[in-house]
Amino acid sequence: MKAIRARASRPERVDYWRLAQLRYYIRRFLRTREIAAQQAGVAPQQYLLLLQLKGLRGIPATISTLAERLQLRHHSTVGLVDRLVQRGMVARTRDPRDRRGVVVELRPTGEKVLDRLARYSLQELRTEGPALLAVLRRLIGRAGSPRSPTRKLAKARR
Repeated sequence: MKAIRARASRPERVDYWRLAQLRYYIRRFLRTREIAAQQAGVAPQQYLLLLQLKGLRGIPATISTLAERLQLRHHSTVGLVDRLVQRGMVARTRDPRDRRGVVVELRPTGEKVLDRLARYSLQELRTEGPALLAVLRRLIGRAGSPRSPTRKLAKARR
């Protein structure tokens, strides 16, 4: 049992090449999305906000919820919403459950832009996604492989 614990506490070897590849594929995908958003006439963060609005499905899109989903500060999210309201892509409405609260809703203009960008994203994922998945599987697969110290430890506890 001591030998298993000693092996489990040894630091795992880091595959820097695969980590770098993963980061490269993710960044390349994100950069392509940023360029596509700009060409569609919206800032990359605005596209992400539109996407979150559409994807929330039934969850009230409050500024706090959007800020969390975008990993932005509250005031930055307010600025994004303000700019999209000015362009007619989103609207603010009173939260029916709490009249003090505000909910952000997607408007048809924003939905059109979002739909075009989302379809392009899916096409790109179909072509670029396999390389990203392959690297991710190799990185994750190492942790779940039969030789993994954590798997051996789990078997020893049974």
